[in-house]
Amino acid sequence: MSSVRIKFNENPIAPLKGTEVSLLSKEVAEKVRDFHQTFPSYQPTPLAKLDQLAEHLGLGSILIKDESYRFGLNAFKVLGGSYAVGKILAEMLGKDISEVSCSDLSSKETSDKIGDITFASTTDGNHGRGLAWAAKEFNKKAIIYMPKGSAPIRRDNIQALGSDCTITELNYDDCVRMAWDKAQQEGWITVQDTAWDGYEDIPNTIMQGYTTLALEALEQMQAQGIERPTHVLLQAGVGCFAGAMIGFFMSAFGKDCPKFIIVEPDAANCFYVSACANDGKPHTVEGDLLTLMAGLACGEPNKTSWEMLRDYPVAYASCSDDIAATGMRVLGAPIKGDPQVTSGESGAATTGFLHWVMTSEEGKEAREKLGLDLNAQVLCISTEGDTSPELYRDVLWHGRDNL
Repeated sequence: MSSVRIKFNENPIAPLKGTEVSLLSKEVAEKVRDFHQTFPSYQPTPLAKLDQLAEHLGLGSILIKDESYRFGLNAFKVLGGSYAVGKILAEMLGKDISEVSCSDLSSKETSDKIGDITFASTTDGNHGRGLAWAAKEFNKKAIIYMPKGSAPIRRDNIQALGSDCTITELNYDDCVRMAWDKAQQEGWITVQDTAWDGYEDIPNTIMQGYTTLALEALEQMQAQGIERPTHVLLQAGVGCFAGAMIGFFMSAFGKDCPKFIIVEPDAANCFYVSACANDGKPHTVEGDLLTLMAGLACGEPNKTSWEMLRDYPVAYASCSDDIAATGMRVLGAPIKGDPQVTSGESGAATTGFLHWVMTSEEGKEAREKLGLDLNAQVLCISTEGDTSPELYRDVLWHGRDNL
């Protein structure tokens, strides 16, 4: 049975007095995209407009940013890893990233100047694959660690890009700590999409890398005659992605910002738990963190995005796995007239929540409080495609609903 718990934010003045977001401004996003555009395979990913689903659910519009097309890697995470690696290499050359291109950083001249470098990270799959791709693009090495329960196909995809990748017996957060210690011992450069005391610059750069996605989405919406979204539904693992999206849209619209809704799996719902504690502090969820939504199986809030996720969302939703499975089916088998979106378990979590809140009797109070009605212009980001193809088929073909 579907289960959703919702906590509404008790900080109504946040849009006027919340966290500084200039790090993720539209001007920053334009600089980031300028760098991404130097990659030969760069193309904006599609923004699917689901008019039939919007009518069915009683909403003004539903727009899905489809990241299954990103750089041929089936997920958005490469935006952060590639920008962070590019900035690291540019700084080693004594340059700003705006002064270099993909071809500059992959050249023999650059390799001769900076020598051999190894990047290291922990991943549920998509971040590590993106980092491995970036390392390959720039003729560098990467070593990736994965938490227990990771799908072997995700490891294989990373190894296919020439990087070392190992599935460990640790949960995600313990794996992050182990990989950091190993990198310190070996002299590797850690490129991790979560922050802690003393390790903040690279996670901030990764967040900036994600703003290419937000800038594309806003421009695509405006090209369709929608000036801004009224609601942005965001999945949260460590919160780096959600923080990037919130920071961009807050910077762009200020007090006229969209309503942000955070969606997490029940097994790894650290932002929901933190919101329920209501003491202004991040709280950790411990244990194995096993969930169908593998990309969201993170128990510790990212330090640098925590305050944005504390201050700006209007609500936090903690969801059972079948909510994500429903989202996968809704997008993968659309109402006639709507485009199909191939969305993996983490990518479809927000669509699954939207479907639940608009169709269930239990969701009635929440949709009224959130203003999800015929005036709502709702943006969801499908952060990944079928990155675990066998699991994707199990959900769509055979009705699988949980891990």
